[in-house]
Amino acid sequence: MILIADSGSTKTHWCLLTASGQKSEFMTEGINPFFLTQEQIRQNVADQLLPQMGQLLWVGSVRKIYFYGAGCTPEKSPLVHDALTAVFRHAETEVYSDMMGAARALLQHNEGVACILGTGSNSCLYDGKKFVKNVPALGFILGDEGSGAVLGKRLVADLLKNQLTEDLKETFLREFNLTQAEIIDRVYRQPFPNRFLASLSKFCADHIGNAMIHELVYSHFQTFVTRILKQYPSVPVGFVGSIAYYYRDVLERVLADNHIQLATIVKSPMDGLIAYHRGDVQPTM
Repeated sequence: MILIADSGSTKTHWCLLTASGQKSEFMTEGINPFFLTQEQIRQNVADQLLPQMGQLLWVGSVRKIYFYGAGCTPEKSPLVHDALTAVFRHAETEVYSDMMGAARALLQHNEGVACILGTGSNSCLYDGKKFVKNVPALGFILGDEGSGAVLGKRLVADLLKNQLTEDLKETFLREFNLTQAEIIDRVYRQPFPNRFLASLSKFCADHIGNAMIHELVYSHFQTFVTRILKQYPSVPVGFVGSIAYYYRDVLERVLADNHIQLATIVKSPMDGLIAYHRGDVQPTM
């Protein structure tokens, strides 16, 4: 059996896959080696994952682990590798970035551009085996074009600077029970302003029928195309993440208007990762 993980800072999605094609999926807290020590990661897996697996397996029967996660840089990946090895002593473990997970899930063994559009954003040119090029994401202040955080930032800025209608502004402040002062405090003084701004972007999905909101979202994705996608060659482009998934109608329109070939749009990479690794499952001896 093999174990596949797709992890962010908030949650980790696990899938146990057998040679017969059976799968069992589990959720635990996020594992990001930038925020957790090796021992905390080990404890996370031992305390949260193993009890869910229950009678499904004897720990030694997991022969291979493929872990894809946020924060899994070459410098930090060994922390995750060693923590998993401490729990699954008989398993061979490979740790990759979430960007590699997105590329494999979206494109399998084919050339193309893989994009993550969630709270943040990232992208890469993938040749079917490895990354060939990456336009740096730079975070929501300097970059993260196409992300939920930047969409929320643009929305709030336009509302507070009276670039949208007064009715929209009043509706927004009422729906989120916020004042201008509270917004400023959350963005400039409280932790995780990117998550806060991304949470506000939901307003756009709820009011996408409004012409001004639709234009704002269209412009948001057009900026991603102009500043990111046009730096890559003309190859199929795939997207993973909540922003791409929930705004797919607008995103597809922007891509078509720019003559960009769409590969696929998915909310989560797990199904694609299962397909990618299905051939790696060997019968348990």
